[in-house]
Amino acid sequence: MHHPRREHFSHSTPVRTFVFVIGTRPEVIKVAPIIRRLREAEWATVRIVTSGQQSDLLDSTLAEFDLRPDFSIPHRSNCRTPAVLASLLVRRLDKYFGEVRPDCVLAQGDTTTAYASSIAAFYRKIAFVHVEAGLRTPSLDAPFPEEFHRRSIAVSTSLHCAPTSAAAQNLARENISREKIIVSGNTVIDSLLEVAASKPARPAGFPRLRTILLTAHRRENFGAPLRDAFTAIRAFVDLTPDVAVYFPVHPNPNARETAIEILSGHPRIKLVDPLSYRDVVAAIQNAWCVVTDSGGLQEEAPALGKPVLVLRDVTERPEAVASGVVELVGTSREAVFGALFELHKNRAKYARMARPVFPYGDGHASKRIVEALYRRYVLPPQMRPAEIIQLHHAS
Repeated sequence: MHHPRREHFSHSTPVRTFVFVIGTRPEVIKVAPIIRRLREAEWATVRIVTSGQQSDLLDSTLAEFDLRPDFSIPHRSNCRTPAVLASLLVRRLDKYFGEVRPDCVLAQGDTTTAYASSIAAFYRKIAFVHVEAGLRTPSLDAPFPEEFHRRSIAVSTSLHCAPTSAAAQNLARENISREKIIVSGNTVIDSLLEVAASKPARPAGFPRLRTILLTAHRRENFGAPLRDAFTAIRAFVDLTPDVAVYFPVHPNPNARETAIEILSGHPRIKLVDPLSYRDVVAAIQNAWCVVTDSGGLQEEAPALGKPVLVLRDVTERPEAVASGVVELVGTSREAVFGALFELHKNRAKYARMARPVFPYGDGHASKRIVEALYRRYVLPPQMRPAEIIQLHHAS
């Protein structure tokens, strides 16, 4: 499909207004390619709203992608629970949507920001588009509260941009109409491949040894699970002189304090402040393996050929696990230590896990999403192609 231009519709058809609501750093990385492409379209006006859910990392990442918010909901230090944050955001977004009256609201993922955006759009009867739709685990509270958010968002979404065919099938099983689903691929691969191709320099202080890139911040891992996992990692490093750890520590106090308590003071464990996205990509490229409870790294590292050990018991991203390059290890000391030891000593296993795979797309997800927006929200109903009613596959 050619890039849709204004000549495809009549002069009486207004330019559509699309509002992106963004709350966290991963959301910026994943919607930036869509925003960039949508701004090239003559039929679209784009506005960006930031929620301040993760204000310290949000502003720097927006700047990195040359994005500026049109409206910012101030960060409130007392919004420490999902309930308090959700109630604030629904109220503020409702007021903003009432003033701007967008044709469409878009949000990515499963954060409280995305959840609140879907509610506020529904109350205003505005079309809501969910980017990275259809991810599921078997349990409503794992991950918490993200799994509940994902399932709730789906009920009122008018266009589900599923990253994989498996995610699309999850939605179909929940009786979501297939005409509302496209398989776009994951937009994080768009950003990842673009940055990786520029060959970013190794981050400052990145060890020259076999280096574990470590990240951890999941709410359900706070406390004993993180302490156990970190204790196992430190013990493994103690016993393995050719291995180091590079850990960009999340600013959440629950994660940061545990990291400092267990991992600080070791000559081969480097705790650093959060990285720019360019440095994140470089860190993955230079890592021996990735140990994480993050969803994004489960998508990014496989594309760059790095083994991933996931500090969780379940994942909503089963495709990379099925391909053999991601392993769920949980957080127990025995399991984490054992997984690292096996990866280190078993060269055949490492080789199997250290190969590029692309279960989450080919780098063209944003193009598919923008084309779907054009078909659904710009073309008159009688001009919409029949293909919109099918499940599209990112090939």
